[in-house]
Amino acid sequence: MIRVTLPDGSARELPRGTTAGDVARSIGAGLAKAALAARIDGEIRDLERPIEADASLAIVTAKDEAAALELARHDYAHVLAEAVQNLFPGTQITFGPATDDGFYYDFAPKDRPFTDEDLPAIEAEMRRVIARDEKLVREVWTRDQLVSWFREHGESFKAEWAAELPAGEELTIYRAGDWLDMCRGPHLPSTGKLDPNAFKLTRVSGAYWRGDQANAMLSRVYGTGWLNKKQLDEHLVRLEEAAKRDHRKIGQEMDLFHLQSEAHGSVFWHPKGYMIWRQLEAYLRRRLDAAAYVEVKTPQIMDAKQWEQSGHWGKYRENMFVIPDEIPNVDDEGPVLSGESDLMALKPMNCPAHVLIFRQGITSYRELPIRMAEFGCCHRNEPHGALHGLMRVRQFTQDDAHIFCRADQLVEEVAQFCDLLDRVYKDLGFEKYAIKLALRPEKRFGSDEMWDWSEQSLRDAVKATGRDTPEFGWEELPGEGAFYAPKLEFHLTDAIGRTWQVGTIQTDTVLPERLDASYIAEDGQRHRPIMLHRAILGSFERFIGILIEHHAGRFPVWLAPVQAVVATIVSDADGYAREAVAKLQAAGLRVEADLRNEKINYKVREHSLAKVPYLLVVGKREAEEGTVAVRKLGAEGGQEVVKLDDFVARLAREALAPDLARAG
Repeated sequence: MIRVTLPDGSARELPRGTTAGDVARSIGAGLAKAALAARIDGEIRDLERPIEADASLAIVTAKDEAAALELARHDYAHVLAEAVQNLFPGTQITFGPATDDGFYYDFAPKDRPFTDEDLPAIEAEMRRVIARDEKLVREVWTRDQLVSWFREHGESFKAEWAAELPAGEELTIYRAGDWLDMCRGPHLPSTGKLDPNAFKLTRVSGAYWRGDQANAMLSRVYGTGWLNKKQLDEHLVRLEEAAKRDHRKIGQEMDLFHLQSEAHGSVFWHPKGYMIWRQLEAYLRRRLDAAAYVEVKTPQIMDAKQWEQSGHWGKYRENMFVIPDEIPNVDDEGPVLSGESDLMALKPMNCPAHVLIFRQGITSYRELPIRMAEFGCCHRNEPHGALHGLMRVRQFTQDDAHIFCRADQLVEEVAQFCDLLDRVYKDLGFEKYAIKLALRPEKRFGSDEMWDWSEQSLRDAVKATGRDTPEFGWEELPGEGAFYAPKLEFHLTDAIGRTWQVGTIQTDTVLPERLDASYIAEDGQRHRPIMLHRAILGSFERFIGILIEHHAGRFPVWLAPVQAVVATIVSDADGYAREAVAKLQAAGLRVEADLRNEKINYKVREHSLAKVPYLLVVGKREAEEGTVAVRKLGAEGGQEVVKLDDFVARLAREALAPDLARAG
């Protein structure tokens, strides 16, 4: 017999081998019908998998949305693979994981690559598979069984992968009728648990087997999958809205930036785009000054030995831009190349350089904490296919900072950072964000005791701010910390419900040790400082991309690259328009004049497309009366006629950054 404890605290003595499905059926027909899987001691398992030892048990239903979606998307991927092999005999299957909003599967077609034109037929076959309501049955096989079966059935890719698995490991397949796939699971009880109207195949692309360009090119079929049609419809609306908000499209319309092949992964900022950057940087610098940060500037290139000592060379070498510098020997006839070289690398992050500044001179415990900030330009050799507008680049600038503190100061420093970050996000128009604690990865530096202390310190800091609650999406993420430290991640929710991981703070005791950073403690001895790696925006490039999409280009007035345009109706008003522009600019506002010989409706449309917050229309009457006809972007009700001087004062107030507006 085994003892199974339910969520309400009650316990049942049951025969060993009882399944969660058995328990659900014993509780009631309603729960049995709604059951999708089981949570056994916190681990999601198949509903009909036997329970072999004492355990806590919770039945997973659609109400547990995160777990249910993960299961459904995994199953959609399997149904996709079965449907493709039904329609295109001879196609080999490889792998198909769930993604953040759906799933994909990589195939090796027998005759030709798949195209988007194949998707409707595949969708129809998927619905037929779902309608058959095939049970998804878990079976344990040996490695030799797997290899033999896949080879016999012409699945060379699966056979290759299976042959590399450990011989003694428990290996599983999932069978749906006569079709099967190698998979760890878990899965829903049957394909019929999927809603046939809650998925959509979205596109086909190429993908290399195992991500290696030297291997065969596969056809990757993407889809989005949900628990019901309402969720799917809402997602498709979000996708449509996201397409309208695409920062690359809006950036072109507003003349903010461009990218081109001569500098893959780097941004050419145009004057208007760089104005947004400048306003954002100035705002953040004021925030940092008020929070007692000191700002530094460090070299772009450092010796590889420094990166080796810090640990980045071993963990991050493939993503670094390395510069070989040939050193010639000199004899009577001139330089002789010896083949020896000193390796230099463009910095992918700022932290080792900040430690080198900290090490200059002798630091007393009384001087801590030291909050060292840098708007540091970094370079990372991201794969070409991963580059995406401003969101994924090779050259970027971080709003980076490192806090060197004593162990007894750590919780307070992290709590203060959380408060600072909260103010910044709200000032930038983000009211909602989630906080997640990324815990130790399998491969890491440092002792278990260090990780225990670091992780608990971050928990304590968030608790001290009152943000370890569902309201802030508090969650712990096992295995997702950096190789040297656990971290808090801050995930923004934008205007259309998407989330973006931007801010972070990491508790690091490893780098100060590796780079020999120390301070003189109260006992007169050298001690290692705690190093907090932290960023609020992450990278300026990516964050500006997020801002563009969040605001759909309609920036708050203080961030808008052009805050107002004075447009004339007739040329007789040109002089007055110039006078109005001069007054507005004298008040510190970013204003342009549009004196072109064009109809006013044309000018209105053009400046609306450019997302200018205010259009001031002037003609003979306005010139005579000293007024402007004000059209506010996106406002209904036409225009408002006001005295020019009154509008200058009003716009000057509205154009203040949030921190300055509160101060004044």
